[in-house]
Amino acid sequence: MNSLLALLAQDGDLGSIIMIVAALAIILVIVGLFAVLANFFWLWAQSFTTGAGIGFVDLIGMWFRRVDARTIVRSKIMAVQAGLGNNEITSQELEAHYLAGGNVPQVIKALVAARKSKMISLSFRDATAIDLAGRDVLEAVQTSVYPKVIDCPPKGSARSSLDAVAKDGIQLKVKARVTVRANIEQLIGGATEETIIARVGEGIVSAIGSAQHHKVVLENPDMISKAVLAKRLDAQTAFEIVSIDIADIDVGENIGARLQADRAEADMRVARARAESRRAAAVAEEQEMTANIEESRAKLVEAEAEVPKAMAAAFASGSLSVMDYYRLRNVDADTKMRASIADVGERDQTTAAYQTAN
Repeated sequence: MNSLLALLAQDGDLGSIIMIVAALAIILVIVGLFAVLANFFWLWAQSFTTGAGIGFVDLIGMWFRRVDARTIVRSKIMAVQAGLGNNEITSQELEAHYLAGGNVPQVIKALVAARKSKMISLSFRDATAIDLAGRDVLEAVQTSVYPKVIDCPPKGSARSSLDAVAKDGIQLKVKARVTVRANIEQLIGGATEETIIARVGEGIVSAIGSAQHHKVVLENPDMISKAVLAKRLDAQTAFEIVSIDIADIDVGENIGARLQADRAEADMRVARARAESRRAAAVAEEQEMTANIEESRAKLVEAEAEVPKAMAAAFASGSLSVMDYYRLRNVDADTKMRASIADVGERDQTTAAYQTAN
């Protein structure tokens, strides 16, 4: 290139060089403008024909700010076509929400749904705040218009029913369906469905537990719903409870009887342990008494062994004569005979009484 310019300069054609450079510059500008027009023309045409109010300068600025112009333009067109004016939502606000990581089309759809429902007052600022908080703002608006039904306990949970016991000890298995409506004002910072399910389950268990008899609950299942609704379980949550319906209620086990049986079994084991302790003490005492008897018998034998010695000493000293000894033997024999006769008479009386009884 430099050699070409030098050659042209040598030839003295400096004016031609300037014209060529100018022509190249003009061509480059035209190509750049054509590229910009090709890139943003259809978006600008859509914005212009729908009255979205987004110009070429705004589109080029989005390109420099790395904003998806197609998303912004289509969202703004959607808002304008739905009756949301340019004063309510500006392209700068849409860009700011996009740069903040929000879902711009979802927010616009939620605003359109809220406007069409004529029941919900939702501003763009609140919608973007809900979206940036991680909540699905469109689903929240739809839930506000069409209430949502939540199963309690939820499907796929470990337990298939809520188990509660009335005061008479009968277990009841309950399945409930909770109809909720989204509370737009509490979506930010409000508790989710899990809290609603937990609170409703707690209320159902408490209502059944306060019933005197399980038949009362079976006759009037709506008493559970009334008791639960009276507790205002939707406070500080993202939902408003519309109704609580008892879908199914079954009779379970007799928990009271089983507890009484377990308690009786435990009492019986305690009584058995105490009786065994007393039996062991009695056996020990019996063994002790047997030992005392044997000891006494030993002492008696020892004492009887001293009698012949004492009698021999009495004979030797003359304190006891032979006649006294024979009289003592006669008295002893008479005593034994009398005792034997008394034992025979007692056995005869016992036998006669037994025969009479039979």
